[in-house]
Amino acid sequence: MTADAIADGSEPEDTEQPREFTRLGEYRLVQRLGEGGMGVVHLGLDRHGRAVAVKVLRQHVAHDPDARARLQREVETLRRIRTPRVAPILDADVDGVTPYIVTRYVPGPALDDFVAERGPLAPADLHRVASGVAEALDTIHSAGIVHRDVKPGNVLLVDGDPVLIDFGIAHVADDIRLTLTGLVMGTPGYLAPEVVGGEDVTPATDWWGWAATTAFAASGTPPFGRGTMSAVLARVARGEPDLRAVDPRIEPLLYAALSPDPADRPHHGEVVAALECYAHGAPVTEAIRVRTRQPTQLLATNALPVTPAAPMGDAMAAAGGAAGALAQSDAAPSPGGVLTPPPASVAAPPTPAPGAGHQQLTGPGSSVPESESDWDAARLGHGPYGDPRIGRPKRSGTLLALLALFATLTAAAPLLALLVLFGWATLARTADRSVTSLVMRRHQRGARGSDVAVAVATSPWHLVIGALGAALTMVAPLVVGICAMFATALVLTALTGRDAAADGVMPLVTAAFFAALTAWWGPGGASLRRGSRSIVRGVSPGGKAVRVVVAALLAAAAVLGAASAAADGPTWWPRPTAPGWIDEVIPRF
Repeated sequence: MTADAIADGSEPEDTEQPREFTRLGEYRLVQRLGEGGMGVVHLGLDRHGRAVAVKVLRQHVAHDPDARARLQREVETLRRIRTPRVAPILDADVDGVTPYIVTRYVPGPALDDFVAERGPLAPADLHRVASGVAEALDTIHSAGIVHRDVKPGNVLLVDGDPVLIDFGIAHVADDIRLTLTGLVMGTPGYLAPEVVGGEDVTPATDWWGWAATTAFAASGTPPFGRGTMSAVLARVARGEPDLRAVDPRIEPLLYAALSPDPADRPHHGEVVAALECYAHGAPVTEAIRVRTRQPTQLLATNALPVTPAAPMGDAMAAAGGAAGALAQSDAAPSPGGVLTPPPASVAAPPTPAPGAGHQQLTGPGSSVPESESDWDAARLGHGPYGDPRIGRPKRSGTLLALLALFATLTAAAPLLALLVLFGWATLARTADRSVTSLVMRRHQRGARGSDVAVAVATSPWHLVIGALGAALTMVAPLVVGICAMFATALVLTALTGRDAAADGVMPLVTAAFFAALTAWWGPGGASLRRGSRSIVRGVSPGGKAVRVVVAALLAAAAVLGAASAAADGPTWWPRPTAPGWIDEVIPRF
């Protein structure tokens, strides 16, 4: 069956994000621009045809009050900022069924994509980008806001000028609700060391991320490398960036700006001025006190639990808790006020003795993503931390074959078909609730060995809720199906000039078709769609099995259809009634 083969190669399921060229509020969605674990960013058009960026929460987290509250905070944050260096908010609906916000569309690549394609920025371009992001940060800090996630992926370039985006975890200085002990959100490698150490979020947090972003733009590589999250955060906390790929003329400058101690960092205005000198070929560090690398020792650390969180456009990683206190000596400047640049190689930190305290990113019995590849996999729905429904084939061909079988079963035995539809809706909703519950549990607590046991233990509850949901949402499909049945009988009577039975093959097939469409796209249909696709994927994993299942379903539909056409009316089983009751309920026209 080619329909399912086509479906397997179509766009992946994304937990019922709005499709392209459909409307969301007053906006027509045109193209998907980016996505994360919590939401998707679409290119949209307003009613005047102007391009906008529409950030939409994924449906499986839209019911989460925390996710909606974070979106509401982003709306409130953006409304307080007025600068061309930040995409302004245009509209928002955070209370609807599908929460979204609308911002100005920025038609340019992210800094990380630009550097990956073209390499490190030239001196003049580096100064232009660094000064532009600094201008954006000055403005948002003046509004009492800390961005908290300044990184290359959140800097878009428009004709070389930067625009700062993604305020999903922005911190409002006077909002104590955002100060949570043990929960620090951001991106490893661009998360300031004082925040890793459990201190408060301040504007210095953004300036450190700005310096790390500038170092990336100057070198083309993450300044604190890649690898496990624990290794990256340890290098951040010790202030040990790898700047070997940076121009030696600005290496001491960036090394100073990435000091783990905010008091040792040069003012951002000095850094911008130094980069302007660099752009013109003048000496950079003559007037700036920079630091040399001093031996550091990890004195003590605490457990550092990590809670993954992904805002729209570019998903973020999260790290919480407190890292250990670090001993960092102040370096004395050499004559002339300029210190010797750090050596190219960095000695590995001492290995703690058995039983000694060490930095760990997982709590007892839990497991969370530690490497960037794990986070990337989670954003795409892979691995134990992502939604397993993301990036999977929709199995549209198999579902259409099931619709054909349901329609012919309705023509043969309408009441039995109704019971089958109710049973399928119950199973689909149960499956959807179970998977969503697992995804949300891992999102909040990390992957654990008890996940399977918890899923089994809660399955009866999910079944009960699934059955109740199926019963409530069956009303509209039933009404629509009955109306379609009588309407088809009327049309056939008008076309043929003969009385058409409302319980004939064509009226019943039409009723089944419209009832199924109403259940699929009507109230509560998202859960039915997700669950149905999960069940179908489980029964026919892919390849030849899909074609075999589709062929079997179509063959069964053909047999039932032929039998219904040859029979003298449908069988009203399993409801035992006296012959002729149907003539009293469904008259002939």
